Amino acid sequence: MPRVLRSASLLGLGVLGIGLLSGCVANSPAATHTALTVDSSATDCAVSANEAPTGSIRFSVTNSGDQVTEFYLLAADGLRIVGEAENIGPGLTRDLVVELAEGSYFTACKPGMTGDGVGKAEFTATKTDAAATVDVDLVTQIDTSNTNYASYVSDQIDQLVTGTDAFAAAYSAGDDDTARSLYASTRVHWERVETIAESFGDLDPKLDLREADLEEGQNWTGWHAIEKDLWPQDAEAGFVAYTAEKRAALTEQLVADTATLHEKVQGLTFTLSQQTNGAIGLLDEVATGKVTGEEEAWSHTDLWDFQANVDGAKVLYDGVRPILLKTDADLAAALDTEFGSLQTLLDAQRVDEGFRLYTDLTPAEIRALADQVNALGEPLNQLTVALVL
Repeated sequence: MPRVLRSASLLGLGVLGIGLLSGCVANSPAATHTALTVDSSATDCAVSANEAPTGSIRFSVTNSGDQVTEFYLLAADGLRIVGEAENIGPGLTRDLVVELAEGSYFTACKPGMTGDGVGKAEFTATKTDAAATVDVDLVTQIDTSNTNYASYVSDQIDQLVTGTDAFAAAYSAGDDDTARSLYASTRVHWERVETIAESFGDLDPKLDLREADLEEGQNWTGWHAIEKDLWPQDAEAGFVAYTAEKRAALTEQLVADTATLHEKVQGLTFTLSQQTNGAIGLLDEVATGKVTGEEEAWSHTDLWDFQANVDGAKVLYDGVRPILLKTDADLAAALDTEFGSLQTLLDAQRVDEGFRLYTDLTPAEIRALADQVNALGEPLNQLTVALVL
């Protein structure tokens, strides 16, 4: 939901300063480490083992495919990037060295460096007596977080570009069933990093403006303009379906604006306050648009957006949580509890690989979601003060 004036100050661009419990280490000083190999092909991401002891782990990634590839180590949520090796050309090998705490992770490769990637698999760091204790100082946590959150943003926009291309092609060709099936699942990549996208001035309204927020004489483009045409049964009486020419113009603009967004997020850096305020801003998006059912006025896919905003806020919170545990463990415990409770309510609304339509929710279910958003919002609003002031 566009909030250009608010978000411009909320998430200005600068230098990142957040920490992670685990992350990429350029040259680990550890005396011993676990060495693993990764074969990144066109269709798979084969890691030599699916578990290793905690401490320093080196992944030697060889590209056996015919496209430049990337290797990712993801946190247990499958979203937050713990470490990555990029720009690995065909036939080349690059190392990724990480210091891992005990827990669950995922490995994946991305041939062509676009799309969803291939070969995503579970990976476990197990605690053993022989494993070195992970002791990453604050400076290293900040440096690691800088790289990893920027990579997360870039990855989400990469997937947005790929999904938008497929969506636009289907819609422009008149394949409305396919376009409708791709609408919500593509938009989640936007919603996860929405507060960052909003910081780029008029890109946000061009891509995500709702009809209710149109100003007099303003040209309406983007996702919601197309949404109305895809779900005309919920539009106002007398709504006239778009012409083929208008469809082509809307999709051309959508693809072009998404490509511009992709260019702008390359090389971004952020400050600690921008990270914490970004999490607060994403929950604000939930409270003012998603939980009210105002965002997706015709498709009623608000819960997809709701979950994506929560995903983004949780990734941001997880990044700063190790520092918060040292400064305000009680606040961390409260946030852990409230995030968990909100996720439980969202999980109850899942259907197959998506969610129930917003119009299928009962007033009691909507009220429960709204109350839990408020319950999470209270401690989350304390995050910046706890870490920055």
